[in-house]
Order: sequence, then C-alpha cells, then structure tokens
Amino acid sequence: MRIVASTNNQVRLSFLQALLRDAGIAAVLLDGHISALEGGIGAFPRRLAVAPEDERQARRVLREAGEG
Repeated sequence: MRIVASTNNQVRLSFLQALLRDAGIAAVLLDGHISALEGGIGAFPRRLAVAPEDERQARRVLREAGEG
C-alpha cells in the first residue's frame, strides 16, 4: 500500500475517499480506529492508502482536485 494523504480532518478524508472512489481507485483508511485510543482529540493523523499500481493515478486525481 502507498500513502497518498494524511490528515486529522475527517471531512477532508471523506472528500478524498470520494474523489478516489469516483475515479475507480480503491482506497483504504489506515489508523481509522485510533480515535478510540486517543479520546477523539485528533492527535493522530489518519492515512489514506492505495495499491502501488494505483498510486500515480491517485496522486493525479488528488492534484487535479487541488488536494495533492
């Protein structure tokens, strides 16, 4: 898996996931359950990962949307 984004902002993560999904790219949210351990304070960023073969296209999609 290749990390294409990292953020504490849940709204941004949802937006990035939607962008990738609309482009036909499967993305996995890593560290999504860490909020249970941190108490929901947003101290640990969540990471969005894609398969290595999708990384180039994913980065292009995010860059074109002003997110890369």
